[in-house]
Amino acid sequence: MALFPALSCPTVQLSNGLEIPILGLGTSHNGGYSHDAVVYALTECGIRHLDTAKRYGCEEKLGEAIEESGLLRSDLWLTNKLWPGDYGYKAAKKACLDSCTAMGVEYFDLYLMHWPESLKVGSSNREIRAETWRALEDLYKEGVCHAIGVSNFLVCHLEQLKEDCNVVPHVNQVEYHPFQQPNRLMEYCQKDGIVFEGYSPLAKGQVLSDPVVQQIAKKHGRTAAQICIRWSIQNGVVTIPKSVKKNRIQENCQVFGFQLDEEDMVALGNLHDGRHVTWDPTNVD
Repeated sequence: MALFPALSCPTVQLSNGLEIPILGLGTSHNGGYSHDAVVYALTECGIRHLDTAKRYGCEEKLGEAIEESGLLRSDLWLTNKLWPGDYGYKAAKKACLDSCTAMGVEYFDLYLMHWPESLKVGSSNREIRAETWRALEDLYKEGVCHAIGVSNFLVCHLEQLKEDCNVVPHVNQVEYHPFQQPNRLMEYCQKDGIVFEGYSPLAKGQVLSDPVVQQIAKKHGRTAAQICIRWSIQNGVVTIPKSVKKNRIQENCQVFGFQLDEEDMVALGNLHDGRHVTWDPTNVD
């Protein structure tokens, strides 16, 4: 039995009844992974939700960090993502199973299609998305994935998927921070029972120097990062800040002991300017 207490973290219920912790730790490529930081997050900060992707190249290392933490697999929520280079029915199933092997786990709590555009020639994006999603539906039925979803999908992509397939995605993970608030997409997901998950909650640091954010941080005696993460969580968004620094991870976890006022929420809501700090799926058909 692990001796480490879990973070007192609220959960959001998926349409199939599973509960996903509303706060997780994201990982990424290009220096976005630190073994010590992940172990620290699990053992010292009580994080139980980890988000990764084949694309990030850290699946094996993440598996080692989980093993080192001593935590039971059943105590963790693990999300992984399928890279477009592995789209298509057979390739998708193989990639998922290979990712399980790489991480040393038998299942993922959540498995996402990483991007709406296919890298395969000869078929339309819509056809490849549908074929790939059928593989995820089968992985879901087989219990290899306890929930399935998509990432960076817009309303048009979700509409097509609903027409072409049987299982509505449990989650849609997209860029979300005060400068990028896709409210129409959020409303659509809510209406369809798709849990909305946000990545890059700090807009890769761009939002930390915003005067409105700084003013609210000062008012509450909190950091700018804590204000942005709290705002996201208070909007009901599953939020996965990334960091490889222990002190930042600890700071990012301390967002449940205070509440933003209505005026704070409105002020932050008014910061939307539509900018993306990462991939923009707008022109993907």
